[in-house]
Amino acid sequence: MDGVAVEMSRERFEDLVGDALDEVPPQLLKLMSNVVILVEDDPPPGETELLGLYEGHALTERGWDYAGVLPDRILIFRKPILRICDTEDDVIDEVAITVVHEIAHHFGIDDERLHELGWD
Repeated sequence: MDGVAVEMSRERFEDLVGDALDEVPPQLLKLMSNVVILVEDDPPPGETELLGLYEGHALTERGWDYAGVLPDRILIFRKPILRICDTEDDVIDEVAITVVHEIAHHFGIDDERLHELGWD
């Protein structure tokens, strides 16, 4: 399965992403606006180590003229996560961390601040 350390179906992986979303406080989920969360097998070419990606306009960057745009996208990349994990429990933890990390970008929190908060 493309050099992954943990074998896991796409369906199971998507369930883990859903479980991670269930752990996000409902107050935060209610604040999320015009964003979809998707699972992709592979990251963009040349980004083989990328576990997740936020594409769009953070809530902190949206102004009065923000209208009529396609939803922002949070992408969670299955194969890179499976490659770096040794057990299913590791996958569960990494999916949760990656989901929180990308949601934080939606709220305008950058990598430096996430690092300060311990979300590496």
